[in-house]
Amino acid sequence: MTDSSVPDVPASGASFPDTNSASAALYQRALRVMPGGNSRHTVFFKPYPVYAARGRGARVWDEDGVERIDLINNYSSLIHGHNHPRIVEAIVAQAQNILSIALPTRKEIELAEIVTDRVPGVEQIRFCNSGTEGVMFAIKAARAYTNRPKIAKIEGAYHGSDDTAGISTGPTPDKWGDAEAPASVAPAGTGPGAAQDVVILPMNEVETARRIIRAHASELAGVILDPLVKNLGYEPATPAFVKMLREETSRCGAMLIFDEVYSFRLGFNGAQGAVGVTPDLTAMGKIIGGGLPVGAVGGRAPLMTELFDPRTGKPKLGHGGTFNANPMTMAAGVVAMELFDRESFDRLSVLSDRFRAGLREAVKIAGVPATVKGSASMTSLFHVEGEAHNYRDVVSMMRSNASASQRAEAFFNHMLNNGILMGAPGFFVFSTAVTDADIDHTLDKALNALRKLDK
Repeated sequence: MTDSSVPDVPASGASFPDTNSASAALYQRALRVMPGGNSRHTVFFKPYPVYAARGRGARVWDEDGVERIDLINNYSSLIHGHNHPRIVEAIVAQAQNILSIALPTRKEIELAEIVTDRVPGVEQIRFCNSGTEGVMFAIKAARAYTNRPKIAKIEGAYHGSDDTAGISTGPTPDKWGDAEAPASVAPAGTGPGAAQDVVILPMNEVETARRIIRAHASELAGVILDPLVKNLGYEPATPAFVKMLREETSRCGAMLIFDEVYSFRLGFNGAQGAVGVTPDLTAMGKIIGGGLPVGAVGGRAPLMTELFDPRTGKPKLGHGGTFNANPMTMAAGVVAMELFDRESFDRLSVLSDRFRAGLREAVKIAGVPATVKGSASMTSLFHVEGEAHNYRDVVSMMRSNASASQRAEAFFNHMLNNGILMGAPGFFVFSTAVTDADIDHTLDKALNALRKLDK
């Protein structure tokens, strides 16, 4: 979607940081009532975050009136950018009827039909309110179905803030243990005993992971995998690794869980459609809600019925939630998913491929150490060079290049001051509102930024 009333490229005018800016003032105000000044660590950056005022299409304006191309799209949830007119129309219409209610609605059925028709491993689905909840219920479902306690996950992979999912998301070298048998490391605030029920696997190490899974086979409820791991710079799970996980979970009677909260973007039929492997359970969120809070767990019909169906009495796995399948989200999600058709997916993938190629060329021209990775509409730029296929590789590379984090911050600030909003660590996630002109502008500013880093 292109809005002809929005300029091809944003006008300059940003001066970040600026202690006299509206954002700086709002940050000081926020610090008095919220620790760190907001409710979400991923949107904080030093010396203060920019405060958003409004968005439209691929553009966002801050409280100082500065316009930027939004190339992070609320960390992937805005598949059509800001305030797509058809999604807004659906939200307004729904708001005039029902905001929330202790009854199901037609829109819940419509969104469920769209998702189950599109995703191979989702024959039935239940909605919740965040990706964290979707993952949490997928994990609970695996444990309830198998009557086993343990969940295996990839070292360094992020699956939300549930106790089980949070184990070994960011372990330090002094705690992570042997590479052949990674330790289960609990972050602060995790309940006692959570780590002992989580088995850690090294990403893409086929035979090592196979051996670990077999060692825990009788206790293993499931293995959870994000097929494109964001925290590893969008490192894809190799076909051999995914094939092994499918083989071993089937062999020992455990559930294969795909976390597609983020990586649903990987293919028109989700990540599982792209990799050609069908999981038993799928956790979802982000783009299926049309920009409003959403989560979901889906899977094979017999499994979902056995766990969640209340018709024969108390279901095996309880699933309540005041705002589950809330009508506002369902209405927005139906339109967003209808708009994200095959043509839109293909166009966005072509744009993103062109962006990654241009970014790699900019790195080459500037002659700086950097690595560009990603797939479909997701791209990462790490300010180090070399091959990194698992969490320990990434940590080692970053630690061996002491200036990498400073370079990432300088790059981010340059882009922010030249009309581009990206993920501060080095992430770009496109929406269908992005144009070729936006790509050209971003690549031009990226080259300028990379050249400055070399000085």
